[in-house]
Amino acid sequence: MRSFVDLDRLIGQVPADVVVRLRDLDFGSGSEALYRDQLPGVLSALAHRARVESVTASSAIEGVVVDDTVRAARIVDDVTTRLRNRSEEELAGYRDALDYLFSEDWKPLNVGLLLHLHRLLYSHTATGGGEIKAEDNVVIDRNADGTTSTRFHPVSARETEFYLHELVARFQEATENSRHHPVLLVGLFVLDLLVIHPFEDGNGRVARVVTNALLSDSGYGVVRYVSLEQAIANSVDAYYQTLLGAARGWHTDEHDPWLWLRYFTEVLATAYRNFSGRVAAQRASGSKQDRVRDYVIHHAPTAMRLADIRAALPGVSDQTIRLVLNRLRDDGIVAPDGVGRSAAWIRLPRH
Repeated sequence: MRSFVDLDRLIGQVPADVVVRLRDLDFGSGSEALYRDQLPGVLSALAHRARVESVTASSAIEGVVVDDTVRAARIVDDVTTRLRNRSEEELAGYRDALDYLFSEDWKPLNVGLLLHLHRLLYSHTATGGGEIKAEDNVVIDRNADGTTSTRFHPVSARETEFYLHELVARFQEATENSRHHPVLLVGLFVLDLLVIHPFEDGNGRVARVVTNALLSDSGYGVVRYVSLEQAIANSVDAYYQTLLGAARGWHTDEHDPWLWLRYFTEVLATAYRNFSGRVAAQRASGSKQDRVRDYVIHHAPTAMRLADIRAALPGVSDQTIRLVLNRLRDDGIVAPDGVGRSAAWIRLPRH
């Protein structure tokens, strides 16, 4: 809410380096439609990879880790029926929240949506979610010597619901007015949501998953094909430092959001650079792999041999077929049955 009280004063003068970055983001956004029309198979492969990275990376930022990467991918792909521990339950919850925003008509943005996303995060746990914090919370850092220090004081529990409603209303008004760049507005929304810190736990994950939805809704759909959460995990120290710096003075309207917005726009710009590079790489060497992947997942019989795939896809080498089958095995989509020439591959059921 605080960041949206006087937007013209706060972000009316955009620093030159951010202006350049926003221009690059708009250029990248314009290329997405072309790729969607011409390279749907390539984007499908990128989206699958990004989905796994987003779920595992956003969870890992909060210390929720499934050490077995193959099993983690199976959980993300929803091919594992039994979740063994709390980390696996929370991993499945982030998957559900991300899928809801990417596959459902989630609009309009409102407090109810934020509560629903929090509920999804904890839908596989015994504790559940979807409730605003009942007591004041403090964000702390645990130091190497075992001591703790306060990072910042969020909004009080008594004021949280009011601040959430105000934040949503002011963000929607600012978006409709179109006076400021939409990426900056999304960045400010995320900053304010994290300072409000409306939940006892899971605030960072709710903020990151809704970031994907707001950026995609604003025309920056790269988050579907390159994991923003992975980029944040790769620079997690800067992520926390810039949030903390921008949060100082927030309660008195004296904060400076540009430290955070510089980081936020750079992470998104990096996503677009990675997107272009991955598309180029897939176009150069991955088109046949995409054909194999699509055939195995959507068209082949449940049990198939390499010779069956070769016959269905003339011009694709056995080496390419084996490469794709091994990747699908690692993703928990197929499993080998037997060895040698008589070996078959079984497409695993999705539960």
